[in-house]
Amino acid sequence: MFNLGWGALFVLVNFALFLMCYRLFGKQGLYAWVAAAVVLANIQVIKTIGMFGLVMTLGNTMYGSIYLATDLLNEKYGEKEAKKAVWFGFFFLLMSTAIMQMVLVFEPQETDFGQPALETIFGLAPRIALGSLTAYYVSQFLDVKIFSKLRNKFPSRNQLWIRLNGSIGVSQMVDTLVFCTIAFAGEYAWDIWWEIVLTTYLLKFVISVASTPVIYWARSFKFKEA
Repeated sequence: MFNLGWGALFVLVNFALFLMCYRLFGKQGLYAWVAAAVVLANIQVIKTIGMFGLVMTLGNTMYGSIYLATDLLNEKYGEKEAKKAVWFGFFFLLMSTAIMQMVLVFEPQETDFGQPALETIFGLAPRIALGSLTAYYVSQFLDVKIFSKLRNKFPSRNQLWIRLNGSIGVSQMVDTLVFCTIAFAGEYAWDIWWEIVLTTYLLKFVISVASTPVIYWARSFKFKEA
């Protein structure tokens, strides 16, 4: 029960900080958010929690906010800016993975106590690292493309919820399937694998629906872009 209440607060804090980042720093703040979120989500995913009798990983809220940022960029500044943010996030994910893998190779001093913790957090198995990079690349560009197509079909300002949830709904399913296939296929029995896929996707989709009022609010922000 504690995790449910704390989880709701966690989601609200994530959304509040997202709005603050955009309000304070404008379009550049969205790029910064994507870069920070892609790294933090891959750290959080290491921790598992129990909720509704199911085992879940953290990171879904932070990862879902990346779609929120790229869709907001697409909505207000166009598809080109959204794609730029995707490449920005991909670079930071690749950069942080490469640098931290090199950090782990250094031989620690005898009194060092950080190496085991760093290995736990950043010592990603090759399949998980590859799954994360591939899923991000495929799903984010797919989200941008679907959002743009839905904007052509549903152009009204009041139809933003269709563009948002339609693009995220499809792209996050692809993201989940790609990541779980690369990272976990063959590691678990297929019934367990499907349970991981379904619970991960459902949690992501619930968070994306909950983010709908956030993007409506953020879209109303008016300021001069540098």
